[in-house]
Amino acid sequence: MTTASAPYVEMMRMLHAPLITQALVVAAELGIADLLTGGPRTVESLAAEVEVDADGLYRVLRALAGSGVFCEVSARTFGSTPLADTLRAGGEHSLRNWARLWGLPERHAAIGDLLHSVRTGQPSFEHLHGLSWWAQLATRPDQAAVFDAAMGDLARRLHAATVDAYDLSGVGRLLDIGGGRGHLVAALLRRYPHLRAAVFDQPEVVRHAWKVLAGAGVADRGEVISGDFFTSVPAGADAYLMSMILHDWNDAQVVGILTNTRQAMGEHSELLVVDAIVPPGNTAHDGKLRDLIMLTLHPGRERTEAEFAALFARAGLRLRETREVAASTGLLVAVRAS
Repeated sequence: MTTASAPYVEMMRMLHAPLITQALVVAAELGIADLLTGGPRTVESLAAEVEVDADGLYRVLRALAGSGVFCEVSARTFGSTPLADTLRAGGEHSLRNWARLWGLPERHAAIGDLLHSVRTGQPSFEHLHGLSWWAQLATRPDQAAVFDAAMGDLARRLHAATVDAYDLSGVGRLLDIGGGRGHLVAALLRRYPHLRAAVFDQPEVVRHAWKVLAGAGVADRGEVISGDFFTSVPAGADAYLMSMILHDWNDAQVVGILTNTRQAMGEHSELLVVDAIVPPGNTAHDGKLRDLIMLTLHPGRERTEAEFAALFARAGLRLRETREVAASTGLLVAVRAS
């Protein structure tokens, strides 16, 4: 029998990767990792509890066990692994809601229509569904809840890394632009007892922030401001922060956001941008893969450091320094150019 070449085997592994993703979506939706916290269980007991077909569930868990997510400890009985721990709800390292986000059918269909975006340069999401990703979420509160929860999964790790990446001890007031439900502001206020900070976002988003700030015990030093960063940005902050915001928008839109921010900044204010910073060449980087999500869902893109610097300059800002936040994320610090 002829042995398959290593490139053939590797390509087959890559082509099968979407099947693993879909199996992870199923496990996340059913909460299988949480059901295994007490120890191994038979497929039959799991299936009965979540009301699914036992044979179908077995085939999914068997496939995931082959990738080290679960382990088949005996015939049709599965236990947990460290990988499975990331699919448990609410944990510090949880990615359960991120997995659920991958299962949203409209989003999944758009990524599957990547070829349309390559041919046209336009998001396949709008081509398939007739409206933008953000407009879709506005009409589907159930999907918006999944998206918000997924961002919360990422926020726990990214926010912690952001807090550690830059010293804000000299900042009196911070404004988080596009700050969503306020998770990052809450983390920063806990870290810096002297700091006062505001969450700035669309009214339908930011209305949830008070609950997050109150739950963190920092509402007395927090503020919630509704508005549109395409129109204006509130003035009066020592530091302005954008975490995973600019990659959603095209270059002209980013320059508009940055210009509004520069107009709000004082002479000594800083702008802190947390985003993927794509390296040149053949270096493997998560930002290069996430950029394909941007291509299919949004008008935006992931950018290199040089591309960020050019956009800052167009908006009257100057890139002062760049720091690593996590393996695929960086922190860019910009100031007014004049």
